[in-house]
This record gives sequence, structure tokens and C-alpha cells, in this order.
Amino acid sequence: MRKDNKVCNICPADRVGSVEEYYFSKKLKEVAEMNVAGKDVINLGIGSPDMPPSEQVIDVFCREVQKDDVHGYQPYVGIPALREGFAEWYRRWYDVDLDPKKEIQPLIGSKEGILHISLAFLNPGDGVLTPNPGYPTYTSVSKLVGADIVSYKLDENNGWYPDFDELERLLDERRNEGKPAVRLMWTNYPNMPTGADSSVSLYERLVDFGYRHGIIICNDNPYGFILNEHPRSILSIPGAKDICIEMNSMSKSHNMPGWRMAMLASNARFVQWILKVKSNVDSGQFRPMQSAVVEALKAGKDWYEGMNDVYRSRRALAGQIMEALGCTYDGKQVGMFLWGRISGEVESGEALADAVLYEANVFITPGFIFGSAGDRYVRVSLCCKNHTLEKALERVKKLKIGN
Repeated sequence: MRKDNKVCNICPADRVGSVEEYYFSKKLKEVAEMNVAGKDVINLGIGSPDMPPSEQVIDVFCREVQKDDVHGYQPYVGIPALREGFAEWYRRWYDVDLDPKKEIQPLIGSKEGILHISLAFLNPGDGVLTPNPGYPTYTSVSKLVGADIVSYKLDENNGWYPDFDELERLLDERRNEGKPAVRLMWTNYPNMPTGADSSVSLYERLVDFGYRHGIIICNDNPYGFILNEHPRSILSIPGAKDICIEMNSMSKSHNMPGWRMAMLASNARFVQWILKVKSNVDSGQFRPMQSAVVEALKAGKDWYEGMNDVYRSRRALAGQIMEALGCTYDGKQVGMFLWGRISGEVESGEALADAVLYEANVFITPGFIFGSAGDRYVRVSLCCKNHTLEKALERVKKLKIGN
């Protein structure tokens, strides 16, 4: 038996070197250390809803969890009632018809779905279009599976929509260089982090772009009901199901982030390929939680309106925080964040976020973590109570920005 403390000469897989620890994983450890030191940091960084699901949802879960026969492994495709619940939800709110047996796949969170989809469709070296700024997981998972990142820029002057002329140029350049084709494109509308809403015309152009180039369009759609009067699905566009995959989640619109309950929808062939991957990775979801989601999906307009009343009041306070920081923002944003452009006097969004954290003990998110196009922006989460936002506002008012 070895008695010394020498470290074995073992290295991780190359893919580990292609990604870094998730920004919030690192930063929240720092925030925790500051709190231990008595700093009382206010966290306006991460988008974890602080409100509970409805009482009816919790009642269903409590009732179901006491049954003797619900604690075993569950079907990889979810219980029939869950798939039927998602299908009815899509019919009711998006006017989209889905076959619950073949065109819906429950997920243990949409973040996991990004991995399943990438493993199902991307070979090493294949191109994948990822937005800049955009959710970092699109890029990190693409790297983990060995795909080639093709970043496309979203610009405030274009409403944070893709520049389709740029997309065509990116594909032409890739073909001219003899590289493998782009096979997948990640989109996210309503958009995070920018708050840009979707539109029928945007979805039509994305579907057309995917058809013409044989590129699967993956739309990540968890924010559709937050401060948004017009929830839309890309699958509502005629023919979209043939080339598109859409993910949706219970985390945001139903206050269930820790439950890890989500889904994807597409044509039966795509869903079956993704299931091949997923069934080798996890073993389904706890049945009482599935039953609770079935209840949550029955929520009426009053549920969403009540939740948005809360978010509107928080949004007004977040706007005051942005203004106190010298930032400007688009008042038409949707979703549970506020995205603001920093003033020209400030070096970068990261510099502003660090000043706010270390001088005011308020944690906001610098835009650079979403890509280089986010460097001049910061993001404030609406996932905290009004009195906490008011406290953060008083703190940031005391800062001297740009000096």
C-alpha cells in the first residue's frame, strides 16, 4: 500500500479542457464566501423563480407521493398522462397539434435536453450555429461533443434577431474552406439574456433557413409566458415540425426550477433518435412529480396573469436599479430578466458587475458570460422579492459609476 501523498500521473479527457466551470457555479461560491464573512450579498444574478407552484400542484404531489406503487423506475418516455398534458398545453396556448405518443419527449430539465439533442445529431467536427450573446450551455455542450462552433451575432440594432445575410455568409465560408456542414442551429426566443420577443416572421425565416440548408433549428422556449402577452411556438409555422425541435420547461412559467421537469417536441423520427441517447443516460422522472406537472399544465390565464403582476412590480424596481447604474434598456423586453447597456464611462459590463458586487454587495450578471457581443451589457434577475430589490436599489444609488 502506498503511504506517500504523490498525485498519480492521470489526466482528464481532452473534452474537459475544452470547457470551463459554469460561471454561476464559480461566482456563487464566491458570493457564499462573502456571506460567510458577513457581507450580506443580494443575489440578482441567477434566474431561479422564488415563488412556489400553485397549491393544487403541491397537493397533487403530496397525495401521489404517499402511494405505495409510485417509487420505482418510470418509463423513459414519461407516463402517458404527462405526454398528453403537454400535447393539450401546446394545443391550448400555441395552436400546435402534437402526437403525445410519438412527438413529445419529457426531459429532466431543458439543460439536459441540450446535451441529448447534441449527442443525437452532431458528429465531431460538424458545425453548430450558436448565438452571441446566448445561453452559454449551447456552446459548452457543443464543445463537449466535439462539434465546431459557428457563432452568429445578435445585435441590438436588429432587435436581437439573427442577421440572415450573415448566416448565409458563414455557411458559404465554411463550404469554401471544405469543412463539415453545419447541422444544427440553436435559437432561444423569447430571448435570454436580451429579453427580445419572438415574432411569426422570425420563426418563418428560421424554418425557411433550416429547410434550405438541411439545418435542424432547435428553439429553446422556456420564457414564453413571463411578461409576454403573445406566447408563440416555432412549431406553429407550417412544416416546422419537419426541421425544428422545440424545448419547453416548467421551471420558469410554473415556478418549478428545482423539479427538473421539461420537454421537447418535434417529428417522430427526431424524437426517436433523441430517445436512443436519453435512454442510455437517465432512467426517467419521479412519478409523483410527473403527476404534479399534469396538474400544473391545466393552469388558466389567471395563473399566468397573477404571476406576471408580481413580475411587473419587480420589473419596475429593476428598471430603477439599471438607471441608478447609468444603464439604458428596452422597455419592451419580456422574460424574467432585465438586460441593460452600460454607459460609455464604464470600462465593461464585467467591471460594472464587479464594482456593484464588491462595493455595494449586490450580485448582477455581466453580459460577457453570454458571449463577446454582451460585453457592454449587464443583466438583473427578477427572481427576488420587492423589498430585496428596494434594498439593492438603495445600495447601488450610493455607488459612483464611471469614476
